[in-house]
Amino acid sequence: MSAMDPVDRRLISEWAVGCGGPIVDAGCGPGHWTNLLTELGVAVEGVDLVPAFIELAKARFPATSYRVARLDDLGVPDGSAAGILAWYSLIHLEPDRVPTILQELRRCLRGDGSLVVGFFASERLEPFPHTVTTAYSWPVDELTQLVENAGFVVRDAHVRPNPRRPDRQHGVLVAGRP
Repeated sequence: MSAMDPVDRRLISEWAVGCGGPIVDAGCGPGHWTNLLTELGVAVEGVDLVPAFIELAKARFPATSYRVARLDDLGVPDGSAAGILAWYSLIHLEPDRVPTILQELRRCLRGDGSLVVGFFASERLEPFPHTVTTAYSWPVDELTQLVENAGFVVRDAHVRPNPRRPDRQHGVLVAGRP
C-alpha cells in the first residue's frame, strides 16, 4: 500500500510479531496498518475517534476488527495489551493533552508490553496544517521526555528524512514499561 513506507512496514511488522499478544492500533485512521497486522496473524484491534474512518476501514478490510474509541479511553482492560501502535495519531493532539493520552496507553499495556509511536520530528514543537486536522511536529527529546514521564522507558528513538519536507523528519519511539 502506498501509505506504507517499506522501512516503516518492516519495523512495525517485526515489532508486532514480537509482541506475543494482542495489539491495539490506537488512532488507526483508515485501517491499513491494522489490516497488515491481521495479515501477519497478529491479534489486533484498530480504534479511532472518527466514525467515518472506522466505517471505511471495516469496508476495506472486513476481516479485521475496528471500533470507535477515544485515545483517552481506549475501552480495554488494564494491562491487557501486549502492544500499542500509536502511528501518527498523537500528532493530532494539542500538546497539553499528550501526557493524559500516554497515561491511558500505559494503563492498557501489560507489564512486558511495548509501545510504538510514529510522529513528525522537528527542531521545535510546532503546529502545521495536515490532511485531517491540525498536526504537531515534535522535537525527539521533548516527546521522549513526555513518554518517559508517563512511566515508560524509551528503548529506541530515531528519525529518518522526509524528502517532501526536509524541516519535518519522520520520527519513531519504541518504549516499554520498566
